[in-house]
Amino acid sequence: VLCPIAPDQIAAYFDRMTDLDSKTNTSSSAKAASAAPLLSSVHELRRPVYIGSVNWVGLGMLYQREVQRFLKIATQTLAAPVITSILFLMVFSVAIGERASFAGDIDFVTFLVPGLVMMNVLQNAFANTSSSLVVSKVQGNIVDLLMPPLGPGELLFGLAAAGMTRGLCVGIVTAFALVILGGGTLPPHPMIAIGFLILGAFALSFAGILAGIWANKFDELAAITNFVIQPLTFLSGTFYSVDRLPAPFDVIASLNPVFYAIDGFRYGMIGIADRPLMTGFYCLVAVNVVLAILCYKALRSGYRLKS
Repeated sequence: VLCPIAPDQIAAYFDRMTDLDSKTNTSSSAKAASAAPLLSSVHELRRPVYIGSVNWVGLGMLYQREVQRFLKIATQTLAAPVITSILFLMVFSVAIGERASFAGDIDFVTFLVPGLVMMNVLQNAFANTSSSLVVSKVQGNIVDLLMPPLGPGELLFGLAAAGMTRGLCVGIVTAFALVILGGGTLPPHPMIAIGFLILGAFALSFAGILAGIWANKFDELAAITNFVIQPLTFLSGTFYSVDRLPAPFDVIASLNPVFYAIDGFRYGMIGIADRPLMTGFYCLVAVNVVLAILCYKALRSGYRLKS
């Protein structure tokens, strides 16, 4: 049974609905008005960020990431090379000791220390840049390096600077440890030593970038390290004077760019060198320029990085 509804009741019902609609619209407009400044501030914060010719923020973050990566495992990246150098020093001190001397009555242990320091610097600069790229490839997060708004030059400098930083850190710790053990003196030319240290570290950092770009697996990277980098560092006058090599091995050793890094650093540390200092300086500058150009072109093309 349907109950009849009076016309006045119907009119009163629709009047109440109209009042509710008007109140709802009023409260909504008030909320929108109060939220307008907040939305405008949010839009201002989300505006496109202007990046100049160099993305300094991104470059700094890349450098910081690479430095923190090796500092988190300092036992492996800093302490282990120092232990290796101490073992080398102990073995050669016992085996040769003071039976060998060089120009200016320099004993063999004093001659050996700069070579060990520089060898650690070069090997760790190479390991930092090459392992960073290969680990990113193996783990599948190389996109984190390619997607940010960083150009090839910024990527190159960020990676190379971090590799140079690791090499310098290892070199400082190694030199401090070896000097404590009685294997060194105050350097007569500290600025020359620092200059050749930086040039050598940058050269091997660039070489590490090239190796990391080319290698897709740890086996390929290990092959480069074992068959290229270690022979270059061990056969570069680290443990001996090149002048004492018979011909033609002395000439062949002079063609090794790593030799000039160690020779120049040794001159800065103990004041003796096998070759003219400027020859080594020009050679290292040329090697750095060539390797930097090759790295830039490889990063710009995305060779073995984007495929």
